[in-house]
Amino acid sequence: MFIKFKKETMFGDMMGMMNKIKETQQKVEETKERLKTVTIEEKSSDGLLKVTISATREIKNISVADELMDDKEQLEDYLVLTLNKAISRASDINEAELAAVAKDGMPDIPGLDQFK
Repeated sequence: MFIKFKKETMFGDMMGMMNKIKETQQKVEETKERLKTVTIEEKSSDGLLKVTISATREIKNISVADELMDDKEQLEDYLVLTLNKAISRASDINEAELAAVAKDGMPDIPGLDQFK
């Protein structure tokens, strides 16, 4: 028993998938560029320290209240906690945005629809 495939159909499907992958790659790059402009602001619980970070995890600004300048250890603690929270939020946004673009651009390959 032989199964005949139409070369045009197979080649056309393959070209369609390749084009979709290229489009998705371009959308991912555009999304990465856009994420550079998305900023997240995180504050310490008492508002004495404020960190601004991009969704690509680049620190844009750190604002420290004068009263924190007197206690180096407290300032260090505030920085670690607030920066970690800001980085975590930026990572969540970054991953969600890139995953959405990648998911939309997945070619229709049998068996891979479980990942959509």
